[in-house]
Amino acid sequence: MSVYVGESRGELLAWLNELLQPTHITKLEQCGTGSIYCQIIDSIYGDVPMNRVKFNAKMEYEYLDNFKILQKAFNAHRIDKPIPVDRLVKCKMQDNLEFLQWMKKYWDTNSRGEGYDAQGRAGGLIPSNPAPSTSRTTSARGGFARAPGGGAGAGRSVSSASSAQVAAMQARVAEIEAHSEGLLKERDFYFDKLRNIELIVQERMAVEGVTQEESDVMAKIQEILYATIEGFEVPEGEEEVAEQRLDEEETF
Repeated sequence: MSVYVGESRGELLAWLNELLQPTHITKLEQCGTGSIYCQIIDSIYGDVPMNRVKFNAKMEYEYLDNFKILQKAFNAHRIDKPIPVDRLVKCKMQDNLEFLQWMKKYWDTNSRGEGYDAQGRAGGLIPSNPAPSTSRTTSARGGFARAPGGGAGAGRSVSSASSAQVAAMQARVAEIEAHSEGLLKERDFYFDKLRNIELIVQERMAVEGVTQEESDVMAKIQEILYATIEGFEVPEGEEEVAEQRLDEEETF
């Protein structure tokens, strides 16, 4: 039995930037505004009312308007995939990653393979780079623009090339940050599971009249939970966090 494994964040970002150019997407969280999902469906069927999509949406109620348009498009084409709007509009990476992976699979199955004029379909309303610029980016661009030598023409050329490099580095940093955030969430997820198992074992060990067989099983589970590998050290600060969690759980 084959199991579908969705594309990675990097692959999805590359696909979106190619499909929806000149839009420059640096984070999957940007999909939470709903406009990108509308564009994906429009690139397949060409009948989504893109003039009603809010590409500069900043507030959650504006995102909801975009998702209403998306839901109507789903209904029109009898797409029975539920849209988890309440999670997507929070612009969290993992929720949008999972939904975008499904959208990519649907696009691969139903796309006609034709080029998509994202800007034309939106009536020129799409910002070329919706990602907000940071003070660090502004400073870097300013520094490149003031690079001496070569006159105004050379200055513009260097600034343009450097801006492209900065944009590429920003995209890479955003991908690394998203990956790091995902790893931290995954770590906490499994830590909580193991902690719950540990509490259950401790409760059973404290019960009077537990059979020797069950006691041996609980002891083996504890041995597995507390086992470490050679050279492993708890990262600095993690012990304090674990102890704090333990104190809070015991308090309640």
